[in-house]
Amino acid sequence: MTLTQPLQTTGPGLTGPALSLQDVTKSYPGGVIALDHMSLQVPRGSFLAVMGPSGSGKSTLLHCASGLDQPTSGTVLLGDTEVTRLSETKRTILRRGRIGFIFQAYNLVPSLTVEHNITLPLRLAGASVDRSWLKALIERIGLTDLLTRLPGELSGGQQQRAAIARSLAARPDVVFADEPTGALDLETATEVLTLLRDLVDEFGQTVVMVTHDPAAAAWAHETVVMRNGGIHRHFVRPTADELTACMRQLRTRA
Repeated sequence: MTLTQPLQTTGPGLTGPALSLQDVTKSYPGGVIALDHMSLQVPRGSFLAVMGPSGSGKSTLLHCASGLDQPTSGTVLLGDTEVTRLSETKRTILRRGRIGFIFQAYNLVPSLTVEHNITLPLRLAGASVDRSWLKALIERIGLTDLLTRLPGELSGGQQQRAAIARSLAARPDVVFADEPTGALDLETATEVLTLLRDLVDEFGQTVVMVTHDPAAAAWAHETVVMRNGGIHRHFVRPTADELTACMRQLRTRA
């Protein structure tokens, strides 16, 4: 079975960018400014990579964009929904239904089978499981024969595939991937990046990936390189060499 329809469709309420940050600032006690009047738009069905040296603000960007944290000022929009106006409870509901997460450490529940890990966000949200969609998704990602296994019985690549399936189970507006290949060897990382790119190109999923790896970022349609809480460079379909040179230049300036 294949996925027979895009993850994102056109229609009322789906005409603008999937994600928009408008003049977003995040500051902490002691005068630390993690995001400094940051503005960014992520088109629907695109793959954006976010890079930058340690302390540049990329993790804070992910947290504020995904509703895990509230910016000090500015506006975050998920489609037409202004995330920054929502209460913490409503942001939690929004994340369960409209946002997917992929982490470096997979974050699978060790005592649950692969299938139960994949459907966990839906069950926490009290949503019904679309069995037809789930079957197609699992087959596309290559997990059909692994559903009854526990995470500890899987390789790193298999665990990350399970995490990707979990992130897509609710058909989210945006998937946020935080160093999704950081714990994988080169061959397995390439398989995971190929899968993410296919989900974008073939099925219209929107992905925002934070990574330190220029080779991983080169799989994205666009890459922003952050510095001091803002965008230092914006690349369209960059090569790994271009991104490596940019990062080397930033380290030289530091």
